[in-house]
Amino acid sequence: MALRRFRFRRKKEMPDGLWMKCQGCNQLVFKKIVEEHLSVCPECNFHFTIPAQKRIELLLDAGTFQERYADMTSIDPLGFKDRITYAERLSAEQEKTGLKEAALVGTGKIEGRQIMFGVTDFNFLAGSLGSVMGEKITRIVEEAQEEGLSLVIVSGSGGGARMQEGALSLTQMAKTSAAIARFHDAGGLYISILTNPCMAGVMASFASLGDVVIAEPKALIGFTGPRVIRQTIQAELPEGFQRSEFLLEHGLIDMIVNRKTLKKEVARLLNYLAPAS
Repeated sequence: MALRRFRFRRKKEMPDGLWMKCQGCNQLVFKKIVEEHLSVCPECNFHFTIPAQKRIELLLDAGTFQERYADMTSIDPLGFKDRITYAERLSAEQEKTGLKEAALVGTGKIEGRQIMFGVTDFNFLAGSLGSVMGEKITRIVEEAQEEGLSLVIVSGSGGGARMQEGALSLTQMAKTSAAIARFHDAGGLYISILTNPCMAGVMASFASLGDVVIAEPKALIGFTGPRVIRQTIQAELPEGFQRSEFLLEHGLIDMIVNRKTLKKEVARLLNYLAPAS
C-alpha cells in the first residue's frame, strides 16, 4: 500500500502585542479595543489593573493633580535579602514603573471641586503597604482635615504589608486607620475606591474605612485570597467569592461603578455629601 504524502502549510504567525487574554472570561481580546474601552474587557466587562498615572488621568480634571511628597522613598531598615536585596528590588521597581513608591498622593479637582487624593499602584511591588505608603496616606488624611478638603483614595494593592520591612510595615495599618478615625470625628468625607485587586493589609486598614466604599466590577477584594482560604478550611467557596458583586450582595461595600462613569459618580457623591466649605 502506497503511503500518501501530506503537505502542511506553515502556520501563520500572529504579531506580538495585538491580543491579550482577559482574566475575567479567559477569552483573547483585541488589545486596541480594550484600551479604547479604558482597559475594560468588551466581552465580560472585566476591569483590568491600570497604573496610578492612568487613574489620575481618568478620575481627576486634566492638569489639576499636584503631587505631594514626591521624593519620599523607602529605606532598608532590616537589611533584608531574598533573591536580591530589598534596596536592589526597590531600585528595579522604580526603574520599571517610573515611581518612587507604590502610592501617589496630592491634591486635585473632580469636576471643579478641590480634593485630597491618593492612589496606590499594583505595578510597584504589588502595591504592598510599606512605611512610605503608610506615611503618605497618613499625611494626606491629616492635611485633608487641616485644609477642610474631602478625601478620595483609590486602592489597588495585592501585596499586603511589605514583608521586607517587617513590623514597621504592619504598624502602618494602625497608623492610617487612626488618622482616618480622627478625620471622621472631625466631620471629613472619605470616599474609598477599591480596584482589582485590593487585598490584605491595605483592605484591612484604610481601604475599608470610607464613608462610601465603591468598587469596580469583578474586582478581587478581601484579606486572604480564595485559594488560601479553600486550602485552609478544606471546603468549596461560594461562586464569585470575594468579588465585588459578592461583597455588595453581603453589604460589605456600598456600590459598584463602571470605570467609564466613575468620575461622574464620585463628583455626584462629593456634591451631595461633602461638608460645605
